[in-house]
Amino acid sequence: MSKPDNLPEMEYRFLGRSGLQVSAISLGGWLTYGGHVDREGTFACMKAAYDCGINFFDCAETYADGESEKVMGEAIKKFGWKRNDIVISTKLYWGDAFSDRKVNNRGLSRKHIIEGMNQSLERLQLEYVDLIYAHRPDRHTPMEETVRAFNHLINTGKALYWGTSEWNADEIAQAWRYADKLGLIGPVMEQPRYNMLERVQVEREYAHLYREVGLGLTVFSPMRQGILSGKYKNGIPDNSRFAQTKVEFIAGFWKQTGKAEFQAMADTVSKLEPIAERLGIKQSVLALAWVLANPNVSSAITGASSPEQVYENVEAVRAYKKLTPEIMKEIDDILNNKPPSVTMRY
Repeated sequence: MSKPDNLPEMEYRFLGRSGLQVSAISLGGWLTYGGHVDREGTFACMKAAYDCGINFFDCAETYADGESEKVMGEAIKKFGWKRNDIVISTKLYWGDAFSDRKVNNRGLSRKHIIEGMNQSLERLQLEYVDLIYAHRPDRHTPMEETVRAFNHLINTGKALYWGTSEWNADEIAQAWRYADKLGLIGPVMEQPRYNMLERVQVEREYAHLYREVGLGLTVFSPMRQGILSGKYKNGIPDNSRFAQTKVEFIAGFWKQTGKAEFQAMADTVSKLEPIAERLGIKQSVLALAWVLANPNVSSAITGASSPEQVYENVEAVRAYKKLTPEIMKEIDDILNNKPPSVTMRY
């Protein structure tokens, strides 16, 4: 399928307080590239994204046991994209799945950060990444060691910015305290889960960090693994993601969530359908547009298994501008999960 003529022009947002601009919609490789989507399918999705103006592509050392990084690097070479036209990120923590010994092959020690970065760059076939994330907090490694190690990557030209993924606000603030104390660079961005059903961390816990350190957000799971698309309102289709119970992530989801809670989420989400219809958009586009309406979101990382999904996701760049305060309140009334405002005490 060729790119539709009526797609909106891509919007670019500054990554937090930095001077780097990333596309409001980005493309990620979690659970897809190098795994559930074959090589040619990955190339097609990445080409479609690039043609739509998406400049930010996200992966991690652990995605598909490193295959996500490999296929992303192959796509960059295949299409001959100029390095200054794209923003590439990866994440460190979980280590090399094929290593014989795990003792120093995971976490955020100086050893793993430096060695893990070298291995990721080799898989990506790149000299540097634009963004490097600490994929989880490491509570066994001193924060000063972690901050110094990520700064080493920046000082040696292997990464341009560093950030965190699924850290809590206290941990991010602690990293900034060490960075300020040592005259180093703090984490510019955080990659949290954020969607209509999961809001507290982004809207409440991080609130002071946007003001104090200019934290930017590159959020993942904007459609809550497809639940917010509305496709589960009449049950779980046989060919859908949540029907694949042998996939480790999906099995873990069912163990944690359960059928009753899943159905309750699906029932709530189905009440959003009339709003999407009134706006003339798909329910999945409404969910993604809602995420983009948050001014603290620099980019929403999306997944796609086909170019058609990429084109659909890009529609959110136009759709979020239709979300008036009245519509946002209507959505909040349906969801009934808006976190209370943070009260400042003096």
